Amino acid sequence: MVVVTGQNKVSANPDDAMSSSDAEDDFQEPATPTATQAGQALPLLPQQFPEVVPLNVGGMFFTTRLSTLRRYEDTMLAAMFSGRHYIPTDAEGRYFIDRDGTYFGDILNFLRSGDLPPRERVRSVYKEAQYYSIGPLLDNLEDIQPLKGEKVRQAFLGLMPYYKDHLERIIEIAKLRAMQRKARFAKLKVCVFKEEMPITPYECPHFNSLRFERSESETKLFEHHCEVDVSFGPWEAVADVYDLLHCIVTDLAARGITVDHQCIGVCDKHLINHYYCKRPIYEFKITWW
Repeated sequence: MVVVTGQNKVSANPDDAMSSSDAEDDFQEPATPTATQAGQALPLLPQQFPEVVPLNVGGMFFTTRLSTLRRYEDTMLAAMFSGRHYIPTDAEGRYFIDRDGTYFGDILNFLRSGDLPPRERVRSVYKEAQYYSIGPLLDNLEDIQPLKGEKVRQAFLGLMPYYKDHLERIIEIAKLRAMQRKARFAKLKVCVFKEEMPITPYECPHFNSLRFERSESETKLFEHHCEVDVSFGPWEAVADVYDLLHCIVTDLAARGITVDHQCIGVCDKHLINHYYCKRPIYEFKITWW
């Protein structure tokens, strides 16, 4: 006699037997394999480096001592090779840095012996020093030409808060006009003036006193906008109009824009009585190709 109870019927064949837990396993989602199970475990930290380190920087090969890379502890290179971070290696076992290596030799030369690059490479090495956060190298480069002169130039340009905006306006206007006319070049008028007050033959001998004796209401009579595309000024510094023109042309050239300019006269707007504007007007010719 077979007695049927509340339990599941047991199969006579033990091979066919399946427990309830086995049945549940059939319907469970397969577990995601861990990195260890997949044979792709990440390296354990800290990473160990040899005393002599082979490097692959953007496809260029270098070899240096570990102590050289760690010379200044607040730099990116010191952090990378501190052992706290994993650095991948190429097929030859060189530690790989995904960065253009053109000027990395100059970086290593400074870390090794404090050598600075020749003048023609200073700006490029400066950018790399910024990327690798090498403060001592940045300080040294800023104290030699051409970066030392650039600091002086930027101090002058800092007197004109809209200088960069005006450069962008010159580029945009010139591009728009060239495209509209399907022309190789475009011309625009630029006013560059140092003094706020107008100067005429009548004012020149007494200019300094006149500018301070004018009341606020009188000063407003002299305020106007010259009929030009862009105006630079005024400013108070020893540097004159020609110095600012040099800055404008230099900065446009640094962006690959060819500029020719010439003075085509002055603004003849009548202000009051015998006073006229007399701000110099320059024609800028920008050639696109």
